[in-house]
Amino acid sequence: MKYRNLGKSGLRVSCLGLGTWVTFGSQISDETAEDVLTVAYEHGINLFDTTEVYAAGKAERTLGNILKSKGWRRSSYVITTKIFGGGQAETERGLSRKHIIEGLRESLERLQLGYVDIVFANRSDPNSPMEEIVRAMTYVINQGLALYWGTSRWGATEIMEAYSVARQFNLIPPVCEQVEHHLFQREKVEMQLPELYHKIGVGSVTWSPLACGLITSKYDGRIPDPCRATIKSYQWLKDKVHSEDGKKQQAKVMDLLPIAHQLGCTVAQLAIAWCLRSEGVSSVLLGVSSAEQLIEHLGALQVLSQLTPQTVTEIDGLLGNKPHSKK
Repeated sequence: MKYRNLGKSGLRVSCLGLGTWVTFGSQISDETAEDVLTVAYEHGINLFDTTEVYAAGKAERTLGNILKSKGWRRSSYVITTKIFGGGQAETERGLSRKHIIEGLRESLERLQLGYVDIVFANRSDPNSPMEEIVRAMTYVINQGLALYWGTSRWGATEIMEAYSVARQFNLIPPVCEQVEHHLFQREKVEMQLPELYHKIGVGSVTWSPLACGLITSKYDGRIPDPCRATIKSYQWLKDKVHSEDGKKQQAKVMDLLPIAHQLGCTVAQLAIAWCLRSEGVSSVLLGVSSAEQLIEHLGALQVLSQLTPQTVTEIDGLLGNKPHSKK
């Protein structure tokens, strides 16, 4: 396993992390979840990501139960959770000081932990003043409930505002942004976040490197069973597969097969390695439903060293979507 600093902080995280997302507590059994987590930890993955809303909190409970049963040293792994949409009441959503503090305490109770390493503000909140958000994040860190804080699905301007507020009032700024990034979602990670990384040290933790499975060649114009697109709450993914845009993307995935074969890897491994090559990316979060799938994805680490500038240029040519500066 390779390790990188989280942005320009001193925290070292595995360049591949494990997202518990929709799988823990819903799509897979607790036994399978334990197998996945065990394989991840034994292969050097130290970053485990969850949120207060995954499976209505069950993802956090499942993760907490596994960590407790394993008895791994708390100092040997990094837990991240996200706060925003925790409950039904108006006060149980958003980024008010009340919900940040109460939501994080409830997450810690489900996780059976004294603290999380990183708490993310999961999307921006136009109803909460930026100073209130930054002060609340600083408070939970000073109280020992979290060690760092970050943003998720925030715009570059909003991240910069949070940093400026932190500097103005001697508060703690965010250290990273959690962002969707894959072969067909490139603009933010490649054009916006590198500037923040160099200016204020904010790194990136990326998710959905396979675009919910679209970048695996398994769809190829059809929907196999089982897969996420067959799940009721993923109707949007099924629609995406059958859309004109989806069909074009699947055709481009098939175009990548010769490059993958040349490198001796799968398209999925190639896509994950491609995400890892981006500047400022601290870790790429993997969402898997079995230990076998995780082991296959870990093969991306061997592919990364084979991604020469020539190969990356060839991939860009096939995709035809490399973002360019508007300046």
